[in-house]
Amino acid sequence: MAETLAEKISRIMRTPKFIRNICTSAHIDHGKTTFSDNIMLGAGMVSEELAGSQLVLDFREDEKERGITIDSANVSMVHEVEGEEFLINLIDTPGHVDFGGDVTRAMRAIDGTIILVDAVEGVMPQTETVIKQALRERVKPCLFINKVDRLIREVKLTPEKMQERFMKVIEDVNKFISSVAPEEFKDVWRVNVQDGSVAFGSAFHKWGLSVPYMQKNEITFKDVIDAYEGDNYQELAKKAPLHQVVLNMVIKHHPNPVESQKYRIPKIWRGELESNEGKSLVNCDPNGPVAFVVTKIVIDKHAGEIAAGRLFSGTLKQGEEIYMNLAKRRLRIQQINLYKGPTRINVDNVPAGNIVGIVGLKDAFAGETASTEEIEPFEAIKHIFEPVVTKSLEAKKPSDLPKLVEVLKQVNKEDPSISVQINEDTGENLVSGMGELHLEVIENRIRTEKDLDIMTGNPIVVYRETVTGKSPEVEGKSPNKHNKFYITVEPLEQEVYEAIKSGDIPEGKLKKKDQDVTDKFVKLGYDTKVARKISDVFKGNVLIDATRGIVHIGEIIEMVIDGFEQVMSEGPLAREPGFNIKVSLTDTKLHEDAIHRGPAQVLPAVRDAIRGAMNKASCLIYEPMQIVQIESPAEYLGEISKLVQNKRGQLLDMNQEGEHISAQAKLPVAEMFGLSNDLRSSTGGRGNFYVVDQVFEKLPHDLQDKIIKQIRERKGLKVTEEVEEES
Repeated sequence: MAETLAEKISRIMRTPKFIRNICTSAHIDHGKTTFSDNIMLGAGMVSEELAGSQLVLDFREDEKERGITIDSANVSMVHEVEGEEFLINLIDTPGHVDFGGDVTRAMRAIDGTIILVDAVEGVMPQTETVIKQALRERVKPCLFINKVDRLIREVKLTPEKMQERFMKVIEDVNKFISSVAPEEFKDVWRVNVQDGSVAFGSAFHKWGLSVPYMQKNEITFKDVIDAYEGDNYQELAKKAPLHQVVLNMVIKHHPNPVESQKYRIPKIWRGELESNEGKSLVNCDPNGPVAFVVTKIVIDKHAGEIAAGRLFSGTLKQGEEIYMNLAKRRLRIQQINLYKGPTRINVDNVPAGNIVGIVGLKDAFAGETASTEEIEPFEAIKHIFEPVVTKSLEAKKPSDLPKLVEVLKQVNKEDPSISVQINEDTGENLVSGMGELHLEVIENRIRTEKDLDIMTGNPIVVYRETVTGKSPEVEGKSPNKHNKFYITVEPLEQEVYEAIKSGDIPEGKLKKKDQDVTDKFVKLGYDTKVARKISDVFKGNVLIDATRGIVHIGEIIEMVIDGFEQVMSEGPLAREPGFNIKVSLTDTKLHEDAIHRGPAQVLPAVRDAIRGAMNKASCLIYEPMQIVQIESPAEYLGEISKLVQNKRGQLLDMNQEGEHISAQAKLPVAEMFGLSNDLRSSTGGRGNFYVVDQVFEKLPHDLQDKIIKQIRERKGLKVTEEVEEES
């Protein structure tokens, strides 16, 4: 009897050298989901007529309506090369910057990515962002230049000009890889047309080529052009099927889990590499202890919560108990699933090196580490952009308030790149996302998929609070007056802030054994003694325990860290998050008796001292700015310039190529609501913009008081309230 696909996958997944964990990543509309259809066609999972237009992995209703990928989707399939079968675990990821969090989380689960670039548009802002996301997680890139049919039909290029265009795209990609790749991969991970780590073709027309494939099958660029001129491009799909060319490239150039974990684990796991768990992780050992990282939660109305992710070590078995290291509890695995896009296959057990879904890990979230016994959790999954746009949500019927709270918790699990603040007392709940579209999708899903009627407020911008000078030492007294804390604050060094933002310095509480983090601070100019005293890195802020000889410091330092994190989440000016601040605990006087220095005494004293010090260090509001790339016909240059100025923005750069302009501008997020419509109005519907980067800059002096007042009124805080009276 013929072997089923599920049986094939179950057999191959036990031999790691035949596994490839990959994803597609690209700028929006560069063809990832159409491309994924073709890969699935090769595995016999999509019919030939529908491949390229069925968009199997865009299976949610809002994705079909909008014509874009919103959620990453997983699929496992089998590909044969020279008589050997390989298991390909593919994740199709979104291209829109608002859903970039899904790309970052997918990168944790995979070892190789196929970067797609539109042959006509070339390397775009989000292409660079996804390459940066991949290299940060030590995921090896290959390149596919898509929509080559456009070069022939629309741009009408000769074979020579086509090759020039390809070389330009390859050069741009390699330049970017060299600028952001870790030192040891700068040269070896550059893509190369000769060795076949570059392919090109048309996902929509189902053909692809690479130089090795062209040499082996005697196909030339001229054959491609002739096929289109003779309207015979269907033949190309038979001569050079895209799935065959691309999957051959994946199998040759992307690493298997055993190879990749040797260099990925030291980067994404801060535990002891020489320990039993460490060795098992580095070697992808199926017989070692279990170590599974959750990268995505999907709420299924039948099965409940499904935690998808990567198994880095050990073997998962149905029915066994595993420990959740961040939730601090044991849970039993009810089901283990492999993915086929919208459907799942049940299996009894899965060895290390595979991407799977687990039913039964209630209360798990993306970034959770599940293991046999308690271990050092994996590094937190760090998103490139932070949520900067907020809306308040309320249930239309007061009786639906408990349901809304439950739904928001679910939504936050499904998409951890949004931030949810739930106020069960007032019924107001704040949801922060990457942009207007991100929040719009969340609202629609609450209404349609979760079947809950909600009212939403106008978008709000999340500002930041920081200091511009160094404060004197400020004293904070505990309510019982028996404990005193002395704090200074000052701006964090720019290089350190950049290293935290880029993920080079991980966020979290530091332990004595975190020598590599200490070394990074020393490399950035810190004295070794000071670097060893760093206690916490939180949301781009640093806490230093600069005390000496304090007997009970070990007992209260955790509470000091909690107080520091509370103030960095809600600063003194308007209860907005703090950033770029260095807080030093310089001295403390503590009561001898532990009962008089509990949380109720320590926390208010620490908070008072930090807030007081921030006020004495010229505390100011900073606003989020986005650097955007605007694409438009050249005739609208004047209109674009006027639009940018009207929105308190500035033009940074302008390039004109023929009748097309590409401009970079920096705009305050507060002025960007409705930018898509304004830009379309100014350019006769022909202008687009893409987010390139996000920064925080000082809010103009004349707006400081006005914005602080607005935020405090909105949050129900006293507008004239003195900081010393707070807490």
